[in-house]
Amino acid sequence: MSEKDKIENLLNKYFDESILTFHTLKNNISTIKRMALEIHQSQINGSKLLIGGNGGSAADAQHFAGELTCTYKKPDRRPYSAISLSSNASAITAWANDFGYDSYFSRQVEAYGKSGDILFLISTGGGEKDGFSSNLVQAGEKGINLGLKLFSLVGKTGGELSKISHEHVKVDSFTTSHIQEAHITIIHSICEILESI
Repeated sequence: MSEKDKIENLLNKYFDESILTFHTLKNNISTIKRMALEIHQSQINGSKLLIGGNGGSAADAQHFAGELTCTYKKPDRRPYSAISLSSNASAITAWANDFGYDSYFSRQVEAYGKSGDILFLISTGGGEKDGFSSNLVQAGEKGINLGLKLFSLVGKTGGELSKISHEHVKVDSFTTSHIQEAHITIIHSICEILESI
């Protein structure tokens, strides 16, 4: 097989797997709708959305906050109050250096979160009590204790976040890149709903 054929096969396989993952998102329409409507209602009530994630999910958190505070498609709509917990490099590095990264997000939730707010966490694996993305699990627990509603986007087994969240969408894949692609599509679908109501 030529190098060109190998590359074409690789791309066809990747795109086919991605398409299959996207098709499964339709199984979560009612949950996505509930999330969007609760975000909308919380904003009417004067509450805000706190969004967090690690790595690529941190970028998704910033992307989501940007869509909400600026605009998605409608430049004339009112802004949504949304804060990315991943965007302050000085705070992240100071806290991680002095106290450890595991408690960084819970500290941010304590600083910004108020009862009635929504904490929206994004993790391809869903986090563990001790291990991968335990910082998000700690943040989720802190948020719940402070009276925040916890929403999450996860993948793989769903992890700890799927167990403690009030609402969650688990992408039906174990491939991190496909989960990330699906997460940004879910984020955009929430924005579609928010700009239609």
